[in-house]
Amino acid sequence: MQPFELTIEHAAAAIAARTLSPVELVDSVLDRCEAVEQRLHAYVTVVADRARQDARRAEKEIRDGLHRGPLHGIPYGLKDLFDVSGIPTTASSRVWADRMPDGDSTVATRLTAAGAILIGKTHTHEFAYGLLTPQTANPWHADAIAGGSSGGSAVAVAAGSALFALGTDTGGSIRIPAALNGMVGLKPTYGLVSRHGVAPLAWSLDHVGPIARTVRDTATVLSALAGHDPSDPASATAPAHSPAAHPAGPRGLRGLRGLRVGVPDTYYFDRVDPQVEAAVRETVELLRKLGAAVTPVKLPLVEHMEATQWGLMAPEASAVHEETLRAAPHLYGPDIRLLLEAGSQVSALDYLRAQRTRSLISDAWIRLFGGVDVLIAPTSPITAARRGQETVRWPDGVTETVTDAYVRLSSPANITGFPALSLPVGRDSAGLPIGAQLIAAPFSESVLFRVGTVIEEQRTDTGGPAGVPRTVAIHDSSDS
Repeated sequence: MQPFELTIEHAAAAIAARTLSPVELVDSVLDRCEAVEQRLHAYVTVVADRARQDARRAEKEIRDGLHRGPLHGIPYGLKDLFDVSGIPTTASSRVWADRMPDGDSTVATRLTAAGAILIGKTHTHEFAYGLLTPQTANPWHADAIAGGSSGGSAVAVAAGSALFALGTDTGGSIRIPAALNGMVGLKPTYGLVSRHGVAPLAWSLDHVGPIARTVRDTATVLSALAGHDPSDPASATAPAHSPAAHPAGPRGLRGLRGLRVGVPDTYYFDRVDPQVEAAVRETVELLRKLGAAVTPVKLPLVEHMEATQWGLMAPEASAVHEETLRAAPHLYGPDIRLLLEAGSQVSALDYLRAQRTRSLISDAWIRLFGGVDVLIAPTSPITAARRGQETVRWPDGVTETVTDAYVRLSSPANITGFPALSLPVGRDSAGLPIGAQLIAAPFSESVLFRVGTVIEEQRTDTGGPAGVPRTVAIHDSSDS
């Protein structure tokens, strides 16, 4: 096994034991990046010289006894929305082609303090306003999309050109690419992770979170990120049971007796590919066998989810881009320009109705979690669509766009702000990953990590044996 294939957990243990140096690890990741980038295009910018310098510094600190914790010496990627002083933040857009920030985002500062080493900035769908990331290829199949908008981050981790990466999630943009690329992605509770220094899409829906290869790795990264930040007006003061205190539970946990698992009987299993549904329901049965109490639940107000998501996101995104859209509309991609122009036509009355509906949905879901500890459902109704595929036609005759299909199952957690974790639970007949998402009450990330760790340790059909990282072998289309 090459160093770039290691999980954070295993790499950190090797670094602490002095059997692997940060320099060796970073060199391995950079070599891997060079080998696969021409095919995958996960990165906008790679800062190889800076990464090697930081690796030498980390090696010296650890040798001198200044060990900063499990992320010290661990290489990672940042979605190209996050400011880092001296490195361009372009949002994968011509609008920001020359933008050079003079300060760091809060999460970048926290990762630096933890000793993590930045490899570069990863591609996003322009300004995170899409679910394809068209620049980036899916490592599992050359003709499949990467998902988005954090597609570059998910692909970098899947391919081994980062051990973890950060993304943003406004309507599913961490969980969807994580699912389509066989990775673990967390959208934390709204406000748990600072968004200061991160380009916004929609203020009331945006979340920052990690993508990694395992649940435990995801929990480790969250521990470094979580915490109040006065620079973010939406930053929450986490309760005493913050996930930082309980990352993922002990390894080897097998039983879930007493855990109440809710399985939606509507919405999340409506219009879902049969292979996706089968993989998720097999996971439900696994939880039942391990002692969880599994019950069907009727989700409240789901008929209003899609309208509420777009009723909030579209006008908020248009407000963010109002000045630049007026000054330089030609610099936006056609799809993003159309969305922004449409959002500017949403009336204040309709936006306020969406906010009111969001409050009703959130209140109803809080009551729902009085009876269950966690919900389990598909992350996405389909696996990775083919490049150029615009629609999905369902057996009942309904046709929806690929974007609508992806966002339909992910947006409820954005509307409510509840934490949601996507993890791989199988592959379809084409070998493409299938993701399930776990959703819990606010600030209950520890529940997601507990359940996700058990699933991960029990399943062996997600790309490798239990406990073995899922770094993808890169194939050309002729080999797929």
